[in-house]
Amino acid sequence: MELFNATEVVKDYAGHRALDHVSISVEEQSVFGLLGPNGAGKTTLIRIINQITAPDSGEIFFMGRKVKSTDIQYIGYLPEERGLYKKMKVGEQALYLAQLKGMSKNDALKNLKKWFEKFEIQPWWNKKVEELSKGMAQKVQFITTVIHEPKLLIFDEPFSGFDPINAKLLKNEILNLKEQGATIIFSTHNMASVEEICDHIALIHKSKKILDGNIYDIKENYKLGIYEIETPELHAVNSHFAGNGFEVMEEEIRGNRQRVKFRKKDGESNRDVLQKLTAQIEISAFREVIPSMNDVFIQVVEHANLTK
Repeated sequence: MELFNATEVVKDYAGHRALDHVSISVEEQSVFGLLGPNGAGKTTLIRIINQITAPDSGEIFFMGRKVKSTDIQYIGYLPEERGLYKKMKVGEQALYLAQLKGMSKNDALKNLKKWFEKFEIQPWWNKKVEELSKGMAQKVQFITTVIHEPKLLIFDEPFSGFDPINAKLLKNEILNLKEQGATIIFSTHNMASVEEICDHIALIHKSKKILDGNIYDIKENYKLGIYEIETPELHAVNSHFAGNGFEVMEEEIRGNRQRVKFRKKDGESNRDVLQKLTAQIEISAFREVIPSMNDVFIQVVEHANLTK
């Protein structure tokens, strides 16, 4: 079931088209990756979802109906540019923001205590925000984004400035929120994070959506027929590959094994490839090379630039 969808959204700014008939659908209790190079239009779409600005044309639907101004209470937004009041105390500010989102003081205090303990920042409750490190301040803002348990969470570059340990902590919490029923829109340039947590993505480039789909299906669709083997038969591989019509792309000797990356002929199955090679050489490892989301991102954007 869809929690959110945008249909044919157009947005212009002073002669510049920021979004050009962009449509996305976000399934309930999923993580949706909103991807694209800088200036592609992602932030404009996020601002429209948050009702910070309105589309020039197109429609926005939330929970099965046209979006209303009151729907903002069901949305939590963590922008890339953080915005806490530096002179306020951490706990005082977190409590204030939770109450702004409709929570009672008692419920807010209870939930904040739980989150501060989870992120191990209880000692900072009475410190001023300006005393916090960047990573610590981002933890506080993450908490204030999720504290009212919104149906839709929007994270724009949530791991920016985090060390690997805290980035992993945040990833785990995002996945926990999904398991507890939240729907998440996740905007980032970090393709490794996309592969780890996203179910579905849309790629926007120069105001247009140029790719949309399930992560697994997209990676399958962008395979290039490339394989990798390892063999103990050193320096005796090329003739076998050339004889079978395979294009050797890369070779490397690792200790007592040789690794070979090659491209198969169109139309051949994995079984065909393996049977041809095992008939001639000993193979200790064989795998099809599946492109990463980073590979797909570069391939699709470069192709879009060439066809403009």
